[in-house]
Amino acid sequence: MLNILIAEDNEDLNNLISSELKRQNFNVFSARDGDEAISLYEKNHIDLLVTDIMMPNTDGFSLIEYVRKLNSTMPILIMSAKSTQADKYKGFNLGTDDYMTKPVDIDELILRINALLRRAKISSEQKLTVGNAVLNYETYTVTMDGKTITLPQKEFQILFKLLSYPDKIFTRAQLMDEFWGICSDSDEMTVYTHVHRLRDKFSNCPYFEIVTLRNLGYKAVIK
Repeated sequence: MLNILIAEDNEDLNNLISSELKRQNFNVFSARDGDEAISLYEKNHIDLLVTDIMMPNTDGFSLIEYVRKLNSTMPILIMSAKSTQADKYKGFNLGTDDYMTKPVDIDELILRINALLRRAKISSEQKLTVGNAVLNYETYTVTMDGKTITLPQKEFQILFKLLSYPDKIFTRAQLMDEFWGICSDSDEMTVYTHVHRLRDKFSNCPYFEIVTLRNLGYKAVIK
């Protein structure tokens, strides 16, 4: 069972989230302030942290800063009534992976937690499995139904990115900036060309497809 630490000073909300996570077969540690959260973190292996910002003693920002000094990869999700861009910027700048504004929808919270844990697993293993297709980031290969193909680096990176976030739309500019860099001499048609080649190579793939959304960008759809 994966261990999730909840740092939330509202007892009713803390109990509600903890109960739902336990129902989803997670092991939950509950803290009512940042100091208690730090104590629990130091004594237990934690796979994901969900924290409020405004708490007694040590606040959420300080808690995140403390955790990030010890663990740079563990997923962290903020849920807070503080909803300004400045608050969100500070949270992401300190190292949170996601930010939800209260009141929090519990079902959405569970979906986001599962997504963060899935991405953390992908990141640590450098592998992504979609149906019977396995993408290996170390070798830029896609193994599907016993057949392995090696992709050019940029094609593989784009495919891995899209499949890591199914149904999420990425613009050409986003993909260009991430994989070619903002100082690249290439233009966005380069992304179009790489996606077009990927679509050709996996046109008969029974597990996923790459969809173009006119004037928006691209997304991967799991079949």
